[in-house]
This record gives sequence, structure tokens and C-alpha cells, in this order.
Amino acid sequence: MAVEWERVGEPGFSRIVEALVHRMYAASATVEAVNGRGGDAGVDIKATSGSRVRIFQLKYYLDGFPTASFKGRRKAITKSFTRAVMSQQPWEWVLVVPSTLTPSERTFVNSLGTALKVRVRVRVWDRAKLDGLMAANADLEASFTRDQLFQAAQVYGQERALLMDGVRDVSARVAALGRQVDGLDDHWTVDFARQGETVVHMLRGKHPRAQEVSPVEITLTGSGPLAPELAQAVRRSLGFGLPEEVVLPRGALESMTVTGPEWLSGVHRDVEVRWRPAEGDGLAETDVEVVFLDGQQVTASYPGSLGHMGRGSIGRSVNVELVGGSMQLLVPDSAGAPASLQFTFSLEGLEPAAALRLLRIHQRIQAGGAFEIRTRTGVVGSGDLPPKPESARREVAEVCGYIEGLEAVQRHCEQYFPVPDELTSVDRIALRMARLLLEGQCVISPFLPKVGVTLNGQDSPVVRALLSGEPHAMQAGCEEFAIMLAGRRLDLGPVLCFHPRAAADGEEAQRALATLEIGRGDGQEITMRPEDGERFRLLLQHAATGDVPVPVPLGLRGFPEPR
Repeated sequence: MAVEWERVGEPGFSRIVEALVHRMYAASATVEAVNGRGGDAGVDIKATSGSRVRIFQLKYYLDGFPTASFKGRRKAITKSFTRAVMSQQPWEWVLVVPSTLTPSERTFVNSLGTALKVRVRVRVWDRAKLDGLMAANADLEASFTRDQLFQAAQVYGQERALLMDGVRDVSARVAALGRQVDGLDDHWTVDFARQGETVVHMLRGKHPRAQEVSPVEITLTGSGPLAPELAQAVRRSLGFGLPEEVVLPRGALESMTVTGPEWLSGVHRDVEVRWRPAEGDGLAETDVEVVFLDGQQVTASYPGSLGHMGRGSIGRSVNVELVGGSMQLLVPDSAGAPASLQFTFSLEGLEPAAALRLLRIHQRIQAGGAFEIRTRTGVVGSGDLPPKPESARREVAEVCGYIEGLEAVQRHCEQYFPVPDELTSVDRIALRMARLLLEGQCVISPFLPKVGVTLNGQDSPVVRALLSGEPHAMQAGCEEFAIMLAGRRLDLGPVLCFHPRAAADGEEAQRALATLEIGRGDGQEITMRPEDGERFRLLLQHAATGDVPVPVPLGLRGFPEPR
């Protein structure tokens, strides 16, 4: 039923046009309907897409705007156009009217831009255009013609057939249809859903023995080889009984044949097929251990929970859930066929200790060898893994090293937080330095090419030697040494900063000597630099023994050792 524009009134006309503009442009533009009570500046609806602006001016002129009568209408249109162009600089201006324009009226609208001497695209949505847009958007047309249909429906007592009570009627109609479907068979029913123009059918047994009492066989005929990823999904689900939903899209199947009760049987084409695992009764035992072996010797053991055990046409499957990760084990029935183990994990949101546990499991898997998944009642899965390439194992070992350093720093500072999403090169260096310092080692800091020293005014041969410009051994204490990581300040404690050959900057040294001569050296600042562009050494004060400490290398791959 088409919209009767004469009956909708100006407010109804505005609502319909607003809905149409949103439907046509909201996907690619920002659409705004303007409330004219505050002064609309010649704009009823505005659609903005990047630098392009479309202005829609709505005029509920059922009789058009001829020159012989309604003379004020053309003046109103011109005024709206002028205000819109001056205030918005639109790329396009559209006049929307619920009438069919005469040639004279259309010429008048098309000449608006020329008369104002502006470059703007001018268009008209008249009655024919509006009727066409409503027909192309049948759901909008239906929603705005419900009152017209309701008047007719009342005559025949069909209010519910038209869903005049909204979603409550939808629920009642769907529930009633479901009861009709449930009555088709004692053992099976079909649940259904609407997704756009597609109706989805979901076969469901009414009781656990439905397949035994009333067998249903589904035969799928492919239209060609499946894509590799889809073929693997089918193998995992049907071959090993993994609890995965598998989707065979349209085009992958030539047909689906259902054999069973008469009302259900038939051949279906152009279908999408999904299958998912049936809900089980739950596992009797869920606590497991993932055990790595060297011969009969257990080299590592990690606790987990049993998420799934399944069986398919070619083998069985075991899923183990871990904090932050999961394992998927596929064990073929064929003698001699190797089992496969897939381990997936994420460090997001985990503190270092939990992250290290996952990484060490990963390292065990990469190293290869025998493993078992054990419950209290016995082994539910096992296999023998091949070793991964050394390059892959070295990469994981480096990540472990960074997180081990973070765990040591957090434990020392008693500040616990998740592993940062990203570690910059500066973070990596700082963490390695911090870990070595906490182990009592001396390190060379690449971040300390110089240090500032403030004199206290006391004169001595030692001070004079430092200010001579010649390299001398130098040591300074710092009561708080901290690194910044993930927006946190992690204080490692007091450190010694030293170098066997450091010299003061010449000009600063000369000024400091001059102030000492006149007894005003207190507060004088000088800069000390190691000889030959080297960097200062660091050592936690409690680790100092009196012997000259020897720096240890940072040992970061891809980063040159500081000197």
C-alpha cells in the first residue's frame, strides 16, 4: 500500500523523509535532522560525508508552488535556499515536496543556483521520487502505512495478523508456530530463526534417544574440494570429535539429503550447513597434570583442568584449560600415527609469574620429547613431540628473560602488575640492568654518558684533582635509583655510580676552582664524563665489597654492549 501523502500531514511527511534520508545516507555520512523551532538556517536535514554537505529542505506543498497562486511559496523556497547556501556552503541542495512538479516549477528550482550565482548542485524529490524510494524500502513503507492497513484490518478482525501490538504479537505468533512444529513428530522438532531474508532451521531431538528410536541421516554432497582451513575444521570436528562449530557455506555443497521421518526428509540445495557439538553431561573428572618426560623421569609438571574429551571417526581429542592458555591434543587410532599438540596462550592481563609459567610450557613443547596428560585415574592422552628450530626457541628464551627480570624487579619493589603489552628497546635494557643489579652484579649503563656533581664548598687535594681536567677515578652515591616501566616508578634502592677514568668539563672545572679560591664553592655544579666516550658503571650499595667491581655484559641480542 503506497503512502497517501495528503493524509499524513506535515509532521508525518517530515518523519517519512527523515527516515528515507537516514536509510540512504547514514551508512556513509552523518545525518542530522534540524529542529526548526530554534531557527533552521534553511536546513531541515543535513547529511555530511567528509567535505561534502547535502542539505534537504522540506516543503509540505501538496499543490506545488505555481506562479498564479500561492505566490509566497516560491519566495519561501528562495529564502530557504539562500540561507542554506550562505550558512552551510553545501555541495548539493535538495527540495523535497509531496507533489508532482510542473515544468515551470522544475525550471524555477533548477535556476536557484544561477540566480544566486553560486556553484551548488540542485535537485528535487517530488511525489514520484518519494513513491519510488518508499517502494525500494518496503519495510519503511509498511511502517508508515500501518494506520491505513489497521483501519481495513479492523473490519475483518485481523489486528494480530498485522502485528499491531508490536513485538508482543511477534512473540505470540512465533511461539504458536513453534507449537505447531513440535506437534509434527514425537522424537524430533525444528527450531527456527529469521536472519534477514534467510530462515535458519535447527534440528533438535526431543529426548536423548531420539536418534536411536527415529534415526535421521544427513548426507552432504560437495561441489568440489573444500578450502584447506575448512577441510581441517571438518577433520577436527568429525575425525576427532572436537567441540567446534563448523560452517559449510553456500557454494561448498551441491546438496544436502535428509533421510528420516517423512515430514523432515528431502533434498535441499543452495544451503549453508552448520553443526556444533551436542551438550554433554559434564566430565566426571576435571583436574589434570600436563607432564613432560625424559624417559621415565618427570622433568616438569603443570596443573590444568580437563575441558573436553571427544571421539570421532579417526581418533580422539583432549582439551586442557590453563590459566591464560589451552592445549588441544589429537590422538589418531592408527598405530604409529603421531599425535599432535596445539598450545595457544595470551599473556594479556597476566602478572609475570603466571606469564612465565605459560612461556616455560611453550619452551618444553618447543624442546620436543615425550609428554602425558594425567588424571588421578590414569593417562588420558600422550605423545612425542619433535623439537622446534633453534631460532624459534631462542626468541622465546629472550622473552622469558625479559619477564624474569620484570618478576624479579616487582618482587624486590613489592609492586605487582600485569606484563605490559609492549616492551620498548629502552624497557628491555632497563629490565636487564635492573635484574643484574639485584643479583649483585656491576653493570655499565648506556644511559649515563655523564653525571652532574654539586660541590659542598669543601676544598681538598681530591677535589682539586677532579677539577684539574685530567681523568681520575670517581665514585658518587645515589640514595634512590629507579627505572620507569608501564607508567610506574620502580625504586631499586641506593646505588654507587663510578668510573676509573672520568674528568670534569673544562670550563665548569675552571669556574669551580675560581669559586673555591674565594671560598664560594658551595653549590657549584660540574659535569663529569668518562674517558673515550665510555659510560658510568652502577652497583647497588649493599653489593659493594671493597674490591674493584668488574662489569658484566648485558647480553642483549641485537644491542651492542656499552663500554
